[in-house]
Amino acid sequence: MAQASAVALLAASIVAAALGLPAAPALAARVKPIPPTLPAAPVPPATPTGSLYDPGRYSGLASDLRARHVGDLITIRLVERTRSSKSASANSDRESNNRIGLPDVFPFNRIPSGALGGGSTQGFSGSGEARQNNELFGEITVTVAEVLPGGILRVAGEKRLMLNRGEEHLQLQGLVRAQDVGFDNSVPSTRIADARIRFGGTGQVADNSKQGWLARFFARLSPL
Repeated sequence: MAQASAVALLAASIVAAALGLPAAPALAARVKPIPPTLPAAPVPPATPTGSLYDPGRYSGLASDLRARHVGDLITIRLVERTRSSKSASANSDRESNNRIGLPDVFPFNRIPSGALGGGSTQGFSGSGEARQNNELFGEITVTVAEVLPGGILRVAGEKRLMLNRGEEHLQLQGLVRAQDVGFDNSVPSTRIADARIRFGGTGQVADNSKQGWLARFFARLSPL
């Protein structure tokens, strides 16, 4: 029995690979985790010079604690809402009539009148419409992975939730201006340039919401 099951699984994997379909164990896409960026190690204290100024402990009177260094945390407020619609229509009509007049003498009067006229009519009408709405709201805290010239912060991070029947993951990467970081160390996602936001899940619920590989196999073969 075990040998028959192994043979069936091997055959299914070969068919799936031949058609470019993922095998059964790989249906739940594995998302590559984003490792957090930790702050740099503190610089060891320098030899005392007798000066009151210490660059390692300097904090200006007008400075704040907003994220601006590698390893700092920034909370991203997800306020993504996209709506798109597209429609197209086309109409075309064409009609032509032709008739030949002949004298009423022999042998022309022997030709039936219906054989001297002709015409054609052509028409076309087509239309199409597409609509799509997407919304994503929530919060995720990411780390500053790199400080670029011009006060640009490259941020990256992820959040994973282990639920009863699977795992939900949220990943975010992008560029943030230091000036856009609020007093509470947060920034809306609409202020992120080159944003890469990925939200999905794995597990039993995610697998059951997708068509099985065998059904996709027959769907590819069917001409309908």
